[in-house]
Parts: sequence; C-alpha cells; structure tokens
Amino acid sequence: MARYALTDIHGCVRTLRAMVTQQLRLRKDDELYILGDLVHKGPDSKGVIDFIIHLQKQHYQVKCLRGNHDHMLLQAARTGDKALKLPQEEKELLLANFGLKDITHLSDRYFNFLGGLPFYLELPDYFLVHAGFDFKHVDILSDTDAMMNIRNFKVDWNKLAYKPLLHGHTPTALHAIKKTIAHKELQVNLDAGCVYYKNAALGNLVALDLDTYKLYVQFNVDRPYFNGRK
Repeated sequence: MARYALTDIHGCVRTLRAMVTQQLRLRKDDELYILGDLVHKGPDSKGVIDFIIHLQKQHYQVKCLRGNHDHMLLQAARTGDKALKLPQEEKELLLANFGLKDITHLSDRYFNFLGGLPFYLELPDYFLVHAGFDFKHVDILSDTDAMMNIRNFKVDWNKLAYKPLLHGHTPTALHAIKKTIAHKELQVNLDAGCVYYKNAALGNLVALDLDTYKLYVQFNVDRPYFNGRK
C-alpha cells in the first residue's frame, strides 16, 4: 500500500487522470489524498469531480479536502452566481461544464459531494489541509476560513504535535517544491500551479509519496485553454 497527496487540480481532469493512471498507477489498496481546489479556472471542473466519484465508486481510496474554490462553488449553488468571484469567461465555462444556465440548479450529485468535503485531515503522521492554519488562534482547528484561504503563515509546531504539514493554495515553482522535499522540511506546499501552463515555472501537477517522500510530476496535458496564466 502506498499513500499519496496532491492538490489544486482546478478543472484539469486530463492531467489528473494522467497522474493517477500513468504516474502513480494507483491501486485500490493505495490511499490518495487531494487537498482541495478541484474546480474553477481550468477547462473541466465537472470532469474532475466525475473522475473522483468514479474512482471512489470503484473502491479506490480517494479522500478530498475542501479548498476555497470548492467552497465558493458550493456557496454559489446555495445563493446564486454572485458568490462566484470569477471573471465572466470563467463563469460561462463553469456553467457550460455542468450544462447549466443557473448555478443554483447544480445537481445533488455535485452539491452533496462538495458539501461533504472536510476542511482538514489528521493522519497518524501528517496534517493535511488546503491552505494552512492560523497559528495565532488558540484553537487552530476551529478556523475553517483560514484552512481554505490563509497564506504566509508561520507554523507553531507544538500545535501540530510536530507532525509534518502538507497543503496547497499558493502556486509554487516546481524547483522550490523539489528543494523543500529534498531538505525534508516539515511544511510542504504541493501546489505546483497545474492550471497555469503558460507560466514557465508552473503548469505541473505533483504528488508526494507520504512514506518515501518521492515526488511525482505530471505536466499539464489539458492545454490549450484560455485561462492558462497567473
């Protein structure tokens, strides 16, 4: 059994599929943790969720966290598209993805999936979260907004019982991620900016083996699409 973590797919379903089937060659007794931001920006948000649901129904051990974009889509499904803080082209692409004219008509399949995503996971040897934690708070596990949105935080390792912290949310150059892993740092940002294929330092989906610290890299194969630059 192997354990992997990856993050920030942002609608790049072909890239995710290539990572799972060609790079990881995921088996049903492996565990795959996806740290949020499944949707928006890229070409096929619906396709990403469909692929994950398909894997789960086939009894693959895939567990997802809630990112800020997943939460935004859930809120828009509840309250209307004013909650979608996206450029107009991205809104139109999202609606086209799901075959909708009104995001509040999002089917129960997707609404329930998004609504069931936890904000963090604690494993015996890791903490997993989308963005991070606000360590200024006494109870870091109560601030769900920080878990989805925080950047540039300083870790108080006492509050994590010195378990390594894996997260995404902030696109980071591949060479910087590789350096962090080579140094076996306790905090690892796995967001290699998959959706931003027009940025030379970005445009990769990476997955980390939680036991061997091996990094798997899959370049973006969903290109071309209009929103490929940060």
